[in-house]
This record gives sequence, C-alpha cells and structure tokens, in this order.
Amino acid sequence: MLRKFLIFFIPAILLVYSSSAQMRGMMRGMQGMGSRMGGMGSGGGRGGSDSLSFEKRNFAADSVNVQFRYLDTARYGGLDSSLNDFFRRVPLKPDLIQIGHNGNASYSALYSPLRGPGWDPGFHAFDPFAYTLADTRFMNTTKPFTELGYLVGSKAEQQISILHTQNATPDWNFVINYRLVNAPGTFNSQNTNHNNIRFNSDYNSKDRRYHAYLIVLSNALQSSENGGIEDESYLVNPNPAYDDRFNIPTNLASTAFSSRNFFNVKLSTGNRYVDRHLLFRQQYDFGKKDSVVTDSSVIRYFLPRLRLEHTVQSDSYAFKFFDVQSASSADFYKKNYGYNSLPDTVDLNSGWKNLTNDFSVIQYPDAKNLLQFFKAGVSLAHYRSSPDSVRDAFVNVVAHGEYRNLTRNKKWDMLLYGAFYAAGRDAGNYIVQAKLQRSLGDKLGFLELGFQNINRSPSRIFTEKTAFPVVTLTNANNENVTAISGSLFLNKMKVKLSADYFLQSNYTYFSDYRTAAQYKPLFNFLRAGISRETLLGKKWHWYLDLYIQSVAGNAPIQLPWLYTRNRLAYEGKPFRNLVLSTGLDIRYFSPFKANG
Repeated sequence: MLRKFLIFFIPAILLVYSSSAQMRGMMRGMQGMGSRMGGMGSGGGRGGSDSLSFEKRNFAADSVNVQFRYLDTARYGGLDSSLNDFFRRVPLKPDLIQIGHNGNASYSALYSPLRGPGWDPGFHAFDPFAYTLADTRFMNTTKPFTELGYLVGSKAEQQISILHTQNATPDWNFVINYRLVNAPGTFNSQNTNHNNIRFNSDYNSKDRRYHAYLIVLSNALQSSENGGIEDESYLVNPNPAYDDRFNIPTNLASTAFSSRNFFNVKLSTGNRYVDRHLLFRQQYDFGKKDSVVTDSSVIRYFLPRLRLEHTVQSDSYAFKFFDVQSASSADFYKKNYGYNSLPDTVDLNSGWKNLTNDFSVIQYPDAKNLLQFFKAGVSLAHYRSSPDSVRDAFVNVVAHGEYRNLTRNKKWDMLLYGAFYAAGRDAGNYIVQAKLQRSLGDKLGFLELGFQNINRSPSRIFTEKTAFPVVTLTNANNENVTAISGSLFLNKMKVKLSADYFLQSNYTYFSDYRTAAQYKPLFNFLRAGISRETLLGKKWHWYLDLYIQSVAGNAPIQLPWLYTRNRLAYEGKPFRNLVLSTGLDIRYFSPFKANG
C-alpha cells in the first residue's frame, strides 16, 4: 500500500535578541564577509528627553554581524536566517523514517553506509538528535547575539533551543548551545527526552601566532520502548477505551508504569544513550608579520608558513537498556532474545572511554592563502571499556595526510585526504578521499565531484562480546565501501542534479532482533536525484526533491526505490517587520518491506 505523509507547518516561535553593548575594536582574523542580520532591539527617542517627538530608528545600529566556521575549515560563513524550510529548525530531518514523532529511533530513506574507519560502538538509532564535534561552529560577532527557539506540537511535543555567542575580547569568542527535545508519544511507553548542551570557544593571541580551540559537549538521549502493540486489530477495535491509543496493550511496559506527563522523564522501559566529549586544540604558527596602511590607521596581521598543531580529545560513551517490569514481558524476551529466565529488572550496559592525542604539521605554500595547505600527522588513540561493561582495552596508531586548495580566482576547490591505521586492533583500516569543485560562473553554477574508499572494521556490537544479548560474528571481514558522487548546480534554473554510486562488500547487519550477520558478496547501489525551486507566482514557491535508488543483487538493504518531497509555500512580507513562510510539506515514498 502506498504511504503518503502530509504535514501542515505549524510556525515555530523564533525570537532573536541582540544586546545593546557594542564590541569595541575591529574583529581580527575574519576571513570573508558574513551575513547582515537585523536584531530586535529598542528604537525611539533618547533616554531622558522631555520631548514627545521620536527620532527615526537607525537599523544599522541595531544590526549584528555574526560569522562562523567549523574546526577544520578556514572559511567563514554567515548564519542562515531563512524561513523556507521548517526542518532547518528541528533535528528530525524529512528523509528519516520513524514511527511518528520527534525523538524516537529513525533511519534515512536514502542509503548512506557508515564511512568512518576504526573503532565504532554500533549504536546509531538516535544519531540525528545528537550534537557532534564536526558540526560545532566557532563564531565571531560584533555584538553579543542570542537566539531562542520554542516549538510546540500535538500531544505536548516540544523543543527548546538556545544559542548565545559573544566576543569577550576581539580575539576571544565563546558559544553556548542547548537543546531539549521532549515528546510524550501517542502509544504507551513511547515518550522521549533528549538533552544536548555544548560550550565552545576559540582564542587568537595578539601577535596572531597562537590559536586555541575548546569544545565541551554532552548528549543525553532517552527514548522509552514498548516493543510494539500486541495486535494490530486493536487499532480498529470498537472498544472506546482504545480511541486513546495510550490504552492499547503493548508487548513491553505496562501502562501502570507509564506516563505522558512531560515533566516525568524517569525511564522505566527503554534506552538511554549518553556521550560526552572534550576537545582541546592548540596551534602555533611560524611566518612573517605584515601590515596594511590606510588613511587613518595601520592594520597589522600575520602570514603563517608553517603551523604546529596538537589536539587532545577525550570521549566517553554509555549505552543502556533498562526494564523495571521485565517479568510481565517474559514471553517477548524469550521469543526474540533467547532469555529462558529473567531478573526482576533487565539492566544492560555497554560503556567506553577513549583518549586520543594527535600531532600534525601544516605547511602553507602561499602565506596569503590560508585555504591552500598540506597537512600531515599521527594520532595515538587509547580505548577501554567502562567498569560496568565487558572488560576490554586496546590502542590504535593512525597516520593521516591532507591537501586543500581554494584557488585565488575561486574557481577550483580541491580536497585530498587519507588516513591509515598502522597499528592496533583496527590495523589495516583506511580512508582515501578526493573532492573537486569547479565554478562555472555566477550565472551558470558549479560542478562537484567526489570519491571515497573506506576499509573499516565492523562495529563492535557485531563482533565483540557485550552485555547485550547479541549473537556475534566469529569470522567477520572488514567492510569495504567505495562511494563516487557528482552534483551539478545550475543557479539560473535553481536546479541541483546529483548522482551517488556505492560499491560495497562485507555489509554487516542484524538478520533478526539479536543475530549479527554479514553479506560478503560485492554489490552495487545507485541513487540519482533532482532538487529544484520553481516560482509559481510573485510570492508562491514550489520546492521539489526527488530521488530514485536501487540496489543490485540480493543485498539485505530494505529501502524505497522512490522518495520525493514537495513544498508548496507562500513567502512574503505582509508587514514591514514580518517575514512569513507558510504552506504544505508533502512527502511520499514507494512501498517497501521495512526492517523487522
């Protein structure tokens, strides 16, 4: 049966506040112009004036210039304040297949294999709801800037988000992020409660030689589980009690222990994943000083030629399944997980603590172009399981190299990257990556080509003994993935054409609730897509995303062959200070046999 998803946008309340304290001095080290964002501030006359007349508001004085970049990039970008895609504001992205509300386990309808070599725990059900080191933004701002977001949905679903950034000095910025995703669910024991918090800061010395970066983040992801409803006939049962889906019997978790009160976040039956990360990076540059003389001042800067870099990273992971009422679900555990007897409380844990030290050398062939460099380094990573898990410990040694270049004419953007696991349990793992972007002119657009080859050990949950009742693999081979991609962006037509080709062997998966399996033959997976914006009128827009994908052979990958998303939106400015985007978001995917 064809499935259709029709979602009506409920506008989120987005409040942007910028303080009135103007930062003094020029922002040193900015490498590009950022977006101009209009803050909401007080206008009107001067304080203490006896006059009833009002001065014309100076919008330039209210504005704030916020720029950001990621940890391993040198290019700054501006904050995206567009309203035309609601899913920019929530972690649950439109291509994710899930069971109906924000926070539960999900996976993408578009195939994307794991591509990271080396150690991986294997728990990825809640990845879309986690902050990561890679998506951390280091900012630079002319004024303190705060963005508050509050989203409320049906059945008291809610999301609270906070972003605050400011420059303590022109050379020192810090950013604080917080997000709460809370949903009571429709059925019994379906409530979720995700908390994410992140603090990051970057500092540049006055002589521009020393740079320091700090990231501290924590994710606490919690989702109750009910094992599914006992019988789908309850959905059409004439019993009026079942009109409230919360009362339908489920395989796990009696309703006596469950609650839809969003203030009650105690876990009775379900999963709780907690991961914490600390990264501290220091850089020291060797090069020469230079300056630019203007009519009124002299601006001094530093041109690096050689950079020494040290990064220390600490990670901890705790994965937990908990059921305080397991006795009432003995048949479910016996049938699906092989338990012949159960304790009063099922409490399964797997935890790891990792410490990585990396030393790298970066060389800039052109001191005036920091977007061209060679980088080489070595990492020493220590892994050990936490005391409440099956004991394990090992060390990996990784050598890596990189070349990047954005040419001065901005037409070519190149990336070459490779990492090889030289010693340790994951010895022989590697990743080779190449990426090329070519500008075809402002009117035409640009072309992007990519290549990756990854050789990785299967995730630990498939091969290593843990507290979880998994029948592990005894003769698993390394997974090998080759990914070739191409995209063509046509600016004038507002069209993006894309194609992705995967060549993969030793695909690792679960064949049932607890049995790990590996599909060893080489197989192909192809996906083609088109994205286009069409103007239907002066203020009406149609946004199309269409993907077709197919797997060759008998690989156990269960995904729809067709996925499309269509947004019909009114975008206008009915009043001077109101920008409105509203409409319909329609998603459809072809029928397929889902996992499990």
